[in-house]
Amino acid sequence: MQKLVEGLHRFQSEFCRSNQDLFERLSQGQNPEALFISCSDSRVIPNLITQTGPGELFVLRNAGNIIPPHGSGGVGEMATIEFAVTALGVKDIVVCGHTLCGAMRGLLELEKLDSMPAVKSWLSHAESTRRIILENYTHLEGNARLTATVQENVLVQIENLRTHPSVRSKILRGDLAIHAWVYKIETGEVFAYDQERGQFMPFGGTISSNQPPLSVMHKAAS
Repeated sequence: MQKLVEGLHRFQSEFCRSNQDLFERLSQGQNPEALFISCSDSRVIPNLITQTGPGELFVLRNAGNIIPPHGSGGVGEMATIEFAVTALGVKDIVVCGHTLCGAMRGLLELEKLDSMPAVKSWLSHAESTRRIILENYTHLEGNARLTATVQENVLVQIENLRTHPSVRSKILRGDLAIHAWVYKIETGEVFAYDQERGQFMPFGGTISSNQPPLSVMHKAAS
């Protein structure tokens, strides 16, 4: 806690004093460019990854970057999405998973979550992800299996996102785009899903010898 308090003092004494114009602009309202949905993992920092500042991202974070389908719970997530799309008018939504995700590891090992019933219940919104992995990725083990789970979960949650009325209506009008990303904690790389290739590609859409796809997706599942 002492580290947090010291950081707060530095923020107030250094950053705030030298950026009063920024705070003045922020006090006039917000106009974020995108809604960024990510995991609560402390190693994943949306503004750091995208190099954005205050007021530029509207952020929704929870365990496993999960979006319950409309009407199935997750009122907080539903309200956040609705506000971002309807009130703030964001034009883009990014759903960003990450490698080494503890929530996705738990999804693969539900029997170990009996002592965390709330977590186990929450992960039921990713049951489709679990089924896809069990039925289509039997050839993978360890971190490769976990990474595939992370990837498939991003795609599953995007399908859930499309069930929200505020999102669906904007997509049909061409006023909203949805993006599937995976952040690789080990290197800081970001991979974006390429619909035509059926895999997550290094951001920018090209493959080089030292930057391959994150892994090959099961196209029937995606």
